[in-house]
Amino acid sequence: MFTPAELLDINTLLTPENKIVILTHYNPDGDAIGSSLGLKHYLAAKGIPAEVIVPNDFPKFLKWMPESKKVIIGEYKRKYAFDLISGADVIFCLDFNSPSRIGLLGEWLIKSRAKKILIDHHQQPEKFDFVYSDTVIPATSQMIYHFIEEMNDEKLVNQNMAECLYTGIMTDTGGFRFRSTSATTHRIIANLIEKGADPSVITSNTWDTNTVSRLHLLALVLGRIEVVNDGKVAVLSLTRNELKEFGFQKGDTEGFVNYGLSIAGVKMAAFFMEDLYDDFIKISFRSKDDVDVNQFSRKYFSGGGHINAAGGKSNESLYDTIETFKKRLEEEEL
Repeated sequence: MFTPAELLDINTLLTPENKIVILTHYNPDGDAIGSSLGLKHYLAAKGIPAEVIVPNDFPKFLKWMPESKKVIIGEYKRKYAFDLISGADVIFCLDFNSPSRIGLLGEWLIKSRAKKILIDHHQQPEKFDFVYSDTVIPATSQMIYHFIEEMNDEKLVNQNMAECLYTGIMTDTGGFRFRSTSATTHRIIANLIEKGADPSVITSNTWDTNTVSRLHLLALVLGRIEVVNDGKVAVLSLTRNELKEFGFQKGDTEGFVNYGLSIAGVKMAAFFMEDLYDDFIKISFRSKDDVDVNQFSRKYFSGGGHINAAGGKSNESLYDTIETFKKRLEEEEL
């Protein structure tokens, strides 16, 4: 957490007179949007307006959250986003550890004169004016709740805040399945429910939103899932043509990698997908126990993330990327 002195300094910055912007990472997920909107609602409860800006669009299944339609999408409104970042007095940087993780917004962030406040749970954060980094906490949305607590503002938590933060924690813990989920996490969830977050409504709004295209793509993935490395690693994949054939929309492949991890005996799952527009392969890694996919991805696939959840990419073909992955498994003796 921030030191007491830092909290005092941050508190002096949080005034209605200061222009405040909230940024999160490229391809925003549930925790990115949940933490950003949760913080926006918290600031609003203090009478402080703030703008949320994301580098690119986010999945439809997250657009039910309060104020989600007011999120500014940088790739659609570049000048507006640039002007807001350039003119900001304070910029909150949520759920990313480096300006390189926020696409076209990164250069604008670096040049901004604003005080930059990082709240994030990824490893190896870069330098910001204020840094709250904790890789043990399972979601940035939980860190936002801790920040509110440390500001002695827990009484301000309302239903809008609760719904957004609950969603962020729920999605980044895999529905409270991942080992980083702690007793503290559950206590916070209980508090959010008491503040108006309805688990059944949030779960339905977020996860019971399958499209026909998503189910077709899932059927393809599951139909050719491959288990290698003596049954310890699952490999899943999709081609660009398959994405086009079934009308892929952003978010359609969310969570596919977890199906590999659900196989008995599997300790690591990897999902490889050709990018729809650019010539590279996007990779999602998940793991159990002490299998560190963060270090694996950093070492071999220009990626990173958490011990049990990471991403990466490759400029090889889909086939060659998967073959390279299998060779690296042998080298690492996973």
